[in-house]
Amino acid sequence: MTRRGAALEVAVLGLLHDAPMHGYELRKQVNALLGWGRILSYGTLYPALKALGRAGFIVADETVDPAGRSKRPRIVYELTAEGKEHFAQALEDSGPSTWDDETFGVRFAFFSRTDAASRVRILEGRRSRLEERLDNVRKSGQRKRDRVDSYTLELQRHGLESVEREVRWLTELIDRERAGGYPDVEPSHDQTTDQQAPTNTTEK
Repeated sequence: MTRRGAALEVAVLGLLHDAPMHGYELRKQVNALLGWGRILSYGTLYPALKALGRAGFIVADETVDPAGRSKRPRIVYELTAEGKEHFAQALEDSGPSTWDDETFGVRFAFFSRTDAASRVRILEGRRSRLEERLDNVRKSGQRKRDRVDSYTLELQRHGLESVEREVRWLTELIDRERAGGYPDVEPSHDQTTDQQAPTNTTEK
């Protein structure tokens, strides 16, 4: 599965974890998660839904509009027990794949269901990835500065400033997580267990 496909899978499972949805509403909600610059087509969504259905993670049920506004049945998608377990396993992943442009936004959208240690690892990994990108762009820009026009330089400057802003934002989030996170975030099962039975959590 591609990284974009994995991000779409997490988005669909996460949204259906809250409530069943029909295709139109699900597409609208997924587009909101993916961001304004990445519009999801039905040609991408429905094959993903069929694949999740074949895997046993969701089921599709036809419903009739009780108001009689449409004669065509609407297909409503619902998460199965296996789908809930698969979604929980996906949220445990905090490796390099969760730091990428394709997946970070979706994973961040479900941070309230992710344990604190994983949130910090993902945020730090994302920051490290961007800092490496910044370093490469700056070195490349210095070598090419004499060979590009002012518009190209302006575009490069805009890109650098955007990444620098995200790095500062990530640093603020990491500091907040280390200070206890957001007060309205419900603790995960692991966090609750840790609170009930404190252990030595000194970081290495």
